[in-house]
Amino acid sequence: MAHANAAARAVALFDLDGTLTVRDTLLPFLTGYLRRHPARLARLWKAVPALLEYVRRRDRGRLKSRIIRMVMGGEQRTAIDAYADGFVNGLERRRAFHEKGLATLEAHRAAGDHLVLLSASPDLYVPRIGRHLRVERTVCTELVWNGDRLDGALKTENRRGAEKLRCLEWLRAEYPGASVIAYGNSDSDLAHMQHADRALLVNGGARARRLAAGLGIALARWK
Repeated sequence: MAHANAAARAVALFDLDGTLTVRDTLLPFLTGYLRRHPARLARLWKAVPALLEYVRRRDRGRLKSRIIRMVMGGEQRTAIDAYADGFVNGLERRRAFHEKGLATLEAHRAAGDHLVLLSASPDLYVPRIGRHLRVERTVCTELVWNGDRLDGALKTENRRGAEKLRCLEWLRAEYPGASVIAYGNSDSDLAHMQHADRALLVNGGARARRLAAGLGIALARWK
């Protein structure tokens, strides 16, 4: 259902990894789980064929799914939820967020804008980060469960590149008339950022900065 009075407010659309956070969140999430469940390290031999397949197919979503299944596949939801709660609660302590990113998010909140988190990382923990940041919506890569046990296959497309553009178009329909202000950090984020009303590339690498400049997207460094 489209939100009422959306035209009077902007949609502030934030990427997560490397934009609001200092670095990637998925790898620390998975390695932290392995530290707590070292018996699952025996499954990691499967990473070799998964990486070889990725070299051939360049399918990041499938690679992500296969790695998650190696580490957490078959685990009960209650165990994963308890671990995810601790992981997200510890982000502030580990200084995982860019202070400027949080300040920008709060400035949009003060302006009355709609706050949306859009991430390719999985729904094992990203919605919890969204609740922690008190955003209005969280859109991320969703995974399949078999009852109360994690399957790990992708339920949605991997929310990256062109898929983020599709999400942006969906959000425009959800917030008719509202302008979209997009924040991202990588060249893959440019697929949707160039279609926003305003966009800011933060902490981008050399290639991302070069491409963003060619698209007229502003650049910034957040610390």
